[in-house]
Amino acid sequence: MEKHIKAPLRKEELVKLKAGDYVYITGTIYSARDAAHKRMYETMQEEKEIPINLKDNVIYYLGPTPAKEGQVIGSAGPTTSSRMDKYTPLLLDNGLNGMIGKGKRSKKVIDAIVKNKAVYFAAVGGAGALLSKCIKKSEVIAYDDLGTEAIRKMEVENFPVIVVIDSEGNNLYETAVENFKKTL
Repeated sequence: MEKHIKAPLRKEELVKLKAGDYVYITGTIYSARDAAHKRMYETMQEEKEIPINLKDNVIYYLGPTPAKEGQVIGSAGPTTSSRMDKYTPLLLDNGLNGMIGKGKRSKKVIDAIVKNKAVYFAAVGGAGALLSKCIKKSEVIAYDDLGTEAIRKMEVENFPVIVVIDSEGNNLYETAVENFKKTL
């Protein structure tokens, strides 16, 4: 089913999303990859404030290429989500509502998604040039020293994703395999 949602994400909207839904996100999202996650995690472990308010927000696992002249951002394809798994439960426990990436997630992350009624979305890997066209504004807001892995605040319009793990823990990667096996 196709749905359009606004970011930041409200819990009452998230719980309506189901694994397999095609979703178009419009609003504000943030980018962060491995190094930024590690730094946020360590900062939170020290009970200090991180540079973004996680409440209801979405983090896109992204390290964009440099923007060419006239572009808002360079190629903006997702990175492998499992590299953030060590840090994700703590971020979810502190209000993060959604993540965009590619690939499977650990059991601990899935449990934290269910506990916090969050959602894991997948963006199509290899489509970074097309996805970048949905990013209307992008600015580095933290960890500039990390280069492409700095945290960016981005305004997106109809950013296409698929719900992989919904707030109830239904996992498209598992159900799609089972459904495929039934067709054989």
